[in-house]
Parts: sequence; structure tokens; C-alpha cells
Amino acid sequence: MSYKNELVRQMQAVPGRYRSGRASLLRPVSCVGVAALAGLLVGGAGETWAVQKETSAEKAEHLRQQANPELFNDWTFDKDQVGEVPKGFTVLATEGQSAGAWKIETQPTPPSSPNVVLGVSRCATCVQLLVAQGFQYEYPDLVIRIRQGVGATPGQVGVVFGMKDPKNYYATVVDLSQKAIEVVRVIDGKESVLGRAALRVKQVEWHTLRVQRNTIISKDFVETVFDGNLALSVEDQALGVGQVGLLVRGETSAHFDNFNAAPLYSSRPLSAPAAY
Repeated sequence: MSYKNELVRQMQAVPGRYRSGRASLLRPVSCVGVAALAGLLVGGAGETWAVQKETSAEKAEHLRQQANPELFNDWTFDKDQVGEVPKGFTVLATEGQSAGAWKIETQPTPPSSPNVVLGVSRCATCVQLLVAQGFQYEYPDLVIRIRQGVGATPGQVGVVFGMKDPKNYYATVVDLSQKAIEVVRVIDGKESVLGRAALRVKQVEWHTLRVQRNTIISKDFVETVFDGNLALSVEDQALGVGQVGLLVRGETSAHFDNFNAAPLYSSRPLSAPAAY
């Protein structure tokens, strides 16, 4: 059974059930009409970020649109043509840089056989993106398998989300050579590090990165899980609905497989459950 069909079945069968993203990799999701406030935050005295404000009505409509089975995606890349960009994805780069090299390759032991995506970035300041087209997520739940081979090279790999264009997006990036993970926010081309933490890296060929953007009342936050361990949690609500995709930056390369994306809804109660 596919990832998408199973999640849709669970959502339809158990509409009121919720389990935290820390508890399991595949879990039921529930659809709740949450209309959290989306602020146009101020980055400093007299400075306003160049991002259009998302009103409460717009956020409510975006959340309503998330109750769409088409947003449950499981890209294995196994039916894509070797040597080409995967179908349904677009290659982008930050302003003033040439697009990176993204192509389908075959691997002997990938998580799903036979194809994977290779992403290559060729300069220390390059940021190369592979973005899924036609899908907009307000609060995404993303899972990706990553391989950088033996002896990780310098550079960072990860996922982008809340992406409006190559100058405005969130990203969670992993630096295996430094054993560190970051959540960054890019506004009008200017990057801010929202949080950084050390990684517990398992001695495995393929690593698992999971990123969830969630909301409680008027607060939005991003949680990251790496190789099954909660690595970092940060709060931010500058960006709203946007596209999702993959990222490589710096002089590095990486293979990606099994890119899963689904809308995540929060139905957490206002108070903690009873301790029994």
C-alpha cells in the first residue's frame, strides 16, 4: 500500500485522532479548522520584510485547501528517466547563480529500488533547489532519505518549505561533516539561522530527515527529527503557505530517495492530558 493511500485512509477512518510527530514516522492526521495569526514580522527598527501578510481569512482558506488527498505525495523517483530531472520538479537557484545539477541515477542499494536523485552544488556560496511543482503546503510534514557516502564532504543538504520563490523560504539543512543541523529562514534573499544543534549521526548508509511545521494557537514552530531522534525545535511564523523541495548548498553532493510530503494539522489541547 502506498504512503499516500494509507495516510488518506487513516485520515478518513479516524478523523479526530492525533499523535505527535515525535512518536512515529507515519501517523494519522486530523483536519481541524485552525486559523492561527500570521504576522508580518519586523526584522529591526524601521525595517519590514518584503513578504505579503497572510490574513486570518487567507490562512483559514489555506488550511481548508489542505484537506486534499492530492497533497499526500510519495516520490520514489523509480519511474523517472535516468539522467534527467525528476518529473514534476523544477531546478532553481538563488539569485545570480547558475542552476545546479539535479538528475536521476541508479544505485545498488537505495531505500526504494532502483532510482535516486543526485543533487550537486559546485561553489561555496551556491544554494541549489529542486522544487515540487503544483503543491502548496501550509503546515507540511516532510520525510526524506539522504546519502552523502563514506566521509561526508563539507556542505549542507536538506529540505525547503514555505517557499514563495528562491528569495523567500524556510529550510532545514544537515551538515554531516560537522554533525550539525540548522533551521534557516530566507527573507528577500537574506538568511537568518533560527536554530542550530549538534547531531547524533548513526553509522548507516542512508539517513532519515523528518521536518514538521506545526501551529498551536497563534504560534508556529518547526520540529526536526534526524535518524529517529528529535534534533531541533524552533518557533517562527514569518512565512505561510508555500512549495516544498530539496536543497544542496556549498561544494557538495548528495543522493536523495523516498521524498514524502503530507499536510500536517494540529489538534493539540490547550492543557496537558491527565497523568494517568
